[in-house]
Amino acid sequence: MFEYTEGIYTFYVYILTNRSKTVLYTGVTNNLKLRLYQHENKLNPNSFTSRYNTHFLIYYEKFGWIQQAIEREKEIKNLSREKKLNLIREFNPDLEFLNKYFK
Repeated sequence: MFEYTEGIYTFYVYILTNRSKTVLYTGVTNNLKLRLYQHENKLNPNSFTSRYNTHFLIYYEKFGWIQQAIEREKEIKNLSREKKLNLIREFNPDLEFLNKYFK
């Protein structure tokens, strides 16, 4: 896990996938537990994550400043799928679903 803790708050950049691991979604939040709940329960039924059943956490980074988190989210979103998968595998080699750690 990458961690930057200069600020007094905590922000997360995260990557979700679907059960078959064919879709990747990158987001940012200040409450990962709540955000995972929202994705899993499809609280926004018209969203990308709802349409593609994308609610399985496979990667996250932690930041102390929202500006850093947003900048990193943009960097990750601009990566190719292959580079995203390499990043994820450095952190989570087996692409294990990590949601259980945020229940």
